[in-house]
Amino acid sequence: MNKIRIGVLRGGPSSEYEVSLKTGGNVLKSLPEKYSPIDIFIDKEGVWHIHGIPHKPHEAFKKVDVIFNALHGEYGEDGKVQKILDTFAIPYTGSKTLPSAIGMNKALAKNIFKSHGIKTPFYKVESKDDDIDEIAIELFNTFPMPVVVKPIASGSSVGVSIACTFQGLKDALSKSFKYSDKALIEEYIKGREATCGVVDKFRGNDFYSLLPIEIIKPEKSEFFDYEAKYCGGSQEICPGNFSQSEKEAIQNLAIEAHKVLGLRHYSRSDFIISPRRGIYILEVNTLPGLTAESLLPKSLQAVGCSLPDFLDHLITLALAGK
Repeated sequence: MNKIRIGVLRGGPSSEYEVSLKTGGNVLKSLPEKYSPIDIFIDKEGVWHIHGIPHKPHEAFKKVDVIFNALHGEYGEDGKVQKILDTFAIPYTGSKTLPSAIGMNKALAKNIFKSHGIKTPFYKVESKDDDIDEIAIELFNTFPMPVVVKPIASGSSVGVSIACTFQGLKDALSKSFKYSDKALIEEYIKGREATCGVVDKFRGNDFYSLLPIEIIKPEKSEFFDYEAKYCGGSQEICPGNFSQSEKEAIQNLAIEAHKVLGLRHYSRSDFIISPRRGIYILEVNTLPGLTAESLLPKSLQAVGCSLPDFLDHLITLALAGK
């Protein structure tokens, strides 16, 4: 019997190129034996390659039965590659085109959270086309410091800063605008950081919430930034040291966020737990990292699910069109 051919998309024209290479590499080596893995490398210019040979997407699709989307950030997570896959009716893992685009745009996602009664920090959106001094003055008069400044569409904490002063705010905006045409400026809420994964059609549940992870950032980091995520130094406790009521609330909010954005197969939501104000959702990751350092594999391990079994589950969902 012929093995099912799995095309693993990795790389891509994104600031998260390196993380995607790691996720894709981990997926390729972790696929169960019953599958035939095909490494589809996408370079920083967006050219697809198989065995080092450039291919048009439709040419690559002739060599696979299903796509495992191991891309992160722009192109792979914002609906663009999903649209290509949908156009050619290729089954793939992860969320569909529109939910991917909404999930990647932090402001759109936060608007939907608010409309469904899910608490999220107060925010404003600013454009790089406007004068940065005028933006900074307006924000400085609107928000109590510190504030969080982040590109409107990026993951892995790329381009994210915490600004405590007027000059720091200008610097943070400049940094954010390197990665996106718009920046999201968000009130800083002090509290414990948590993240929680959701898996579709798992263990008899339509939406299965994994155990929340508590993230304790390194002392030198202001938040769980790119370096803390991928270069070590942070403590990730799974299951986190949450009360039963906090744990259940985080799990329920992660499922609710997954549902209201219309996400598919799996996601991971980030939260802040304020001692006075309660639990706030920060953002949702529609294609969580699957590297050796990533959070989702750790939470899967905590409930006794291996990465090969999880990949098999996602591929089964993709092939079933679920």
